[in-house]
Amino acid sequence: MKLAFAVFLAVSAVQATADCPVAPDHISGIDSLIAQAQDASTEQEARGISGQMWQLWTDAPDARSQTLLDRGMSMREAWNLAGALAEFDALVAYCPEYAEGYNQRAFVNYLQQNYGAALIDLDRAIALSPNHVAALSGRALSLLGLKRLDEARAALNHALELNPWLSERALLAPGGLLDPPGEDI
Repeated sequence: MKLAFAVFLAVSAVQATADCPVAPDHISGIDSLIAQAQDASTEQEARGISGQMWQLWTDAPDARSQTLLDRGMSMREAWNLAGALAEFDALVAYCPEYAEGYNQRAFVNYLQQNYGAALIDLDRAIALSPNHVAALSGRALSLLGLKRLDEARAALNHALELNPWLSERALLAPGGLLDPPGEDI
């Protein structure tokens, strides 16, 4: 009986993956927005550009995946983290090649201080979308949570190369949690 159930779950997972269409290709749009963020002259201007990035990242492959994403994000915003995690688990199972599913699930894990799980999902999101600035900064925050400070600094610096206006830049400022240690005199 257990074997039959395991086979059913495996077939269901393959079927779910087969049903998910390819995520929209927003690479050139994201790259263009990154260039605009790098050229922005004010933080307010950069925030507007970041909002446009979020519109592209949260453009799910189809109606079903969009519903899972939207419900999960709404639950997270309402601090129903268990419900949000269930929605993002379903989204990742259905669309395993859609980076934002992993990024959102990582955010929930981060909020639950499960930094290791967040890091696994962030690494997958970044593998699928290498210029996902939010996943890159989330990776830095998760590494900080794990007290892997040198790696967190490197990850944050990479994110800031793409968008120098990220609020997380304050972590690298003098006195910030990732302020590089001074040299001994």
